[in-house]
Amino acid sequence: MEVLFEDDSIVVCYKPAGLATQTRNIGEKDMESELSNYLKAKGESPEIHVVHRLDQPVEGVMVFAKTKTAANNLTRQIAEHQFKKHYYAIITRESFPDEGDLVDYLVKDNRTNLSKVVSENDPRAKKASLRYHTVDEWDDRKLLDIELQTGRHHQIRIQLASRTAPILGDVKYGGVSTGHNLALCSYSIGFTHPTSGKPVEFQVKPKGEDFLDSKIAN
Repeated sequence: MEVLFEDDSIVVCYKPAGLATQTRNIGEKDMESELSNYLKAKGESPEIHVVHRLDQPVEGVMVFAKTKTAANNLTRQIAEHQFKKHYYAIITRESFPDEGDLVDYLVKDNRTNLSKVVSENDPRAKKASLRYHTVDEWDDRKLLDIELQTGRHHQIRIQLASRTAPILGDVKYGGVSTGHNLALCSYSIGFTHPTSGKPVEFQVKPKGEDFLDSKIAN
């Protein structure tokens, strides 16, 4: 964990791949407890509020609220699609179109913790949309820059996998095993600061090994 920005309302930080945002498993580290301990060690209130999540094997930038008021404000922004989220993902399908908009209807299977694409007419279905463009290519790999327009469970992972373009390392959805975490990074978030009301944006560079050969690593 690395703190990128902090004030009285929010903490913005980098979540490494492999660390859960929030877990119920006793004794297992997660971002919530790590940040709470960080604040406590500084002599501050350990109060921390989770307002959005990243899957455990995904790295990237996140914002947490330090007060209930800030948490309510950020949660409302997310619900109203005012949060801007951008991801990098590596796929291994050369013939995949260089840019496009993907729209699907998804259902989460709570037994397997996986999502699947279903018919728009399915009463359980939730609409999922994203926009992407290719920013780099090497060997059989394509690096996509993705603008997430909705925030569904495993959305990017299943939308790409359902088009036979699973993310590198995402074995849950048919990706090639690399021995690393899946090649997916939330590299940018933008929102309105809950106290100042000013627009803010925070970015990180991917640290995953599979990104090292791409031009964004330089």
